Parts: sequence; C-alpha cells; structure tokens
Amino acid sequence: MCHISTSIDIEAPASRVWAVLMDFPAYSDWNPFVRSLAGKTAIGSRLQVLVQPEGGRVMSFAPEVLACVPEQEFRWRGKVLMKWLFAGEHAFRLTESADHSCRFIHEERFSGILVPLLMRGAMRAGTQEGFEAMNRALKARAERRDA
Repeated sequence: MCHISTSIDIEAPASRVWAVLMDFPAYSDWNPFVRSLAGKTAIGSRLQVLVQPEGGRVMSFAPEVLACVPEQEFRWRGKVLMKWLFAGEHAFRLTESADHSCRFIHEERFSGILVPLLMRGAMRAGTQEGFEAMNRALKARAERRDA
C-alpha cells in the first residue's frame, strides 16, 4: 500500500472550487497534472483520464467513479489489468471554513502487488509533485475574480 496526500488552502468558497473541478473540458487550460478528464460523474460511470506526473510520461486510464458529493468529494478507482496487480483510488475532497474559504485535499491510495515496484523513487515523487502542481493551479484558478 502507498498513500500520497496533499492539501492546499484556497481563498474561495467550496462552490467555486467545485465548479472548477467539475469543468472537465477546461482541464487542459489550467491543470498541469490531470491533462484531460472526460465522462459522467454518476457513481459507476467510467471516466477517460490522462495524467502526466512531473517529469514523467502521459498515462491514460478509464477509472470508475466511486463518489460524487457536490462541493465535498469526487473519487474514482483505476486499475492495471486486475485490481490485485495495481489499483489507485484517487480523491478530491473539499472542506469549507466559516470564512467561506476552503481546504482542498488531493490524495490517492495505491494497492496491489506491483505497488513496491511502480510507486518508488521518481514515480512516487513525480506523482506527489504532480498533485502539488495541480493544487497550486486549482488555487490560482478558483481565486481569480472571474472564476
């Protein structure tokens, strides 16, 4: 098992941050990590995702939506061949503060027998750096007055 968790405080209400996260067609305009995201947010639906970890190559996969709670959580699970080989449960979570700012939590839990091989060294570091780059870009986009 490998768990990568990042977070960032955003000076915008959860509703605005959620709107940015759910605007899948705009991802290529602002998101340095999730370069493309398409599909429906209904539980059980399949997404089409292209990610590019920092310093890594583009990877494409079709995860299944596990949760979509407006302004709180969007979560999916992807796998390589069989989930016991390599799977990742990716989550975007929002918690709003009393001052209408929010915290964005971006994390993934990897499991399967290939985790020790695939999630070590540069791959793990590149994934974490990719999460952090996305977090900063999301913050910048959500905090813009015209967002």
